[in-house]
Amino acid sequence: MKRVIGIGGIFLKCNDVERSRAWYAKHLGISLESWGAQFSFRDEPNPEAYSVLSFFKSDSPYFQPSNGSFMINFRVHDLDALVAALRQEDVELVGDPIVEEFGKFAWVIDPDGNKIELWEQPPA
Repeated sequence: MKRVIGIGGIFLKCNDVERSRAWYAKHLGISLESWGAQFSFRDEPNPEAYSVLSFFKSDSPYFQPSNGSFMINFRVHDLDALVAALRQEDVELVGDPIVEEFGKFAWVIDPDGNKIELWEQPPA
């Protein structure tokens, strides 16, 4: 079974979100939308595949229960199958998996306490 197939995104906690966004735009040339940046690439069978960079306020609860200043989002091939395998391997999920317009999501905590987001992109 395929598990992780790529980086879905990187999420950064920032003391000053607008200052950080401006720095990334100016110094790294990243074109930002209101929510962050999208980096598109070709990926068969989904030619609309992409990764994102997004910024969160330093007190955002989205990274909890981790105290980390970042969260990595990994693209996965089949979230339902991966979640079932992780449960069989006694990997504890954070909350319940969800399905929304941007795809399927689930979360785990790595051995160092970092919250990891797992994401299955919806079909094109």
